[in-house]
Amino acid sequence: MILADPQASHALGQRLAALVRPGDVIALSGDLGAGKTSIARGLLAGLGLEGEAPSPSFAIVQPYAPPEVRFPVLHVDLYRIEHPDEAEELGLDDARNDSLLIVEWPERLGESAWFDALWLSLEVTPDGARELTARVPAPWRDRWSLT
Repeated sequence: MILADPQASHALGQRLAALVRPGDVIALSGDLGAGKTSIARGLLAGLGLEGEAPSPSFAIVQPYAPPEVRFPVLHVDLYRIEHPDEAEELGLDDARNDSLLIVEWPERLGESAWFDALWLSLEVTPDGARELTARVPAPWRDRWSLT
């Protein structure tokens, strides 16, 4: 899928909001500036967040809860995590019981940590658009229709 501009990335996130539920993980992978946060912000807007969501780059985890959004969401940015053990104290596995996890830089914990995540990889094309590739695991196959 080609996302022509940040608005297209945001719109994809908004469409994802209709598909997600607590317990899901959306893994957003790609270089700096590839559009991960644009998708996350669109998703949060689609879940009811008014205003712009801050990037969790420095906080690492930015939580959202009703009535701000439909159900609990953790927007996670693992860019500063250098070793998977560092992420254990974040409590992501426990949070998954009742929250949606939107994880930027998921590869920092290794792909096995997110085996059941909807994995969206973004790559900037020479013309500045974003090429999105989706890895759709079994729990998502009946819901994924955004190609």
